[in-house]
Amino acid sequence: MRKLIYGLVVLVGLALLVDFGAAAWSEYRLSRALREGGALESDPAVTIHGFPFLLQARNGHYENVEITADRVPTDMLGDITVEANLVGAHAEASELLDGSIRSVPVDLLFGRVMIDATELGQALDIPDLQISAPPDSKSDGTGGSGGSGPTTAGGVVLTGTVPVGPLSARVSVQADLVLDGDQVQIVASDLYFGPEGHADFTVPDPLKPLVLGLFTTTIEPQDLPFGVYPTSVEARGSRIVIEGEAHNVTIDLAEVQRPS
Repeated sequence: MRKLIYGLVVLVGLALLVDFGAAAWSEYRLSRALREGGALESDPAVTIHGFPFLLQARNGHYENVEITADRVPTDMLGDITVEANLVGAHAEASELLDGSIRSVPVDLLFGRVMIDATELGQALDIPDLQISAPPDSKSDGTGGSGGSGPTTAGGVVLTGTVPVGPLSARVSVQADLVLDGDQVQIVASDLYFGPEGHADFTVPDPLKPLVLGLFTTTIEPQDLPFGVYPTSVEARGSRIVIEGEAHNVTIDLAEVQRPS
């Protein structure tokens, strides 16, 4: 009986080893295909979720493939971080294993880009730009967590050194994150003097529109992964996150971002 139990344990261990090994190799081959096709500077991280992998491979249907690519080049923002989840991805096991895969039909595609201060600063020509998510705005005036008023969802605080008349000064602005069709607009609406801004320079009223305009820009949709159109945008910590989704699409692994 012991020998039988040991034998079963060994068989299960070998089966798990084979399954994990096949998954790891497929993740590697898909990562290489993404790098080579998209001319990326490094291999993106690829994780094929779901167990057992070999059953998914036999059926040619994968529950969720998660992709994270750093340093993806864009014309407007420089290098950005791109993430995608392919929910219900379809591919032949042979294509994954030999690296010949070039396109993937997907039931549901979630895509997002994370824009940090350096990248947005490049687009705005503000090298020392900082991004901060503003605190919740409470209607009861407590400034704490006990209020029940509306929050500043869709807002962001931007801080940087810009020309103010004949001077250069470090200022902070409150900006709205707006979806306009398939474009994301960052629209500076007012000066900001809260703790998130780290700046206390008061801009003269005649110069306010000019200064606010320096923090205003539009992010074109081709910067989103695999042609996904944006459905939401928000500030998370020190990043601006743009997300979108698409149903029943076929993605081209050579196009991590939509061509312009």
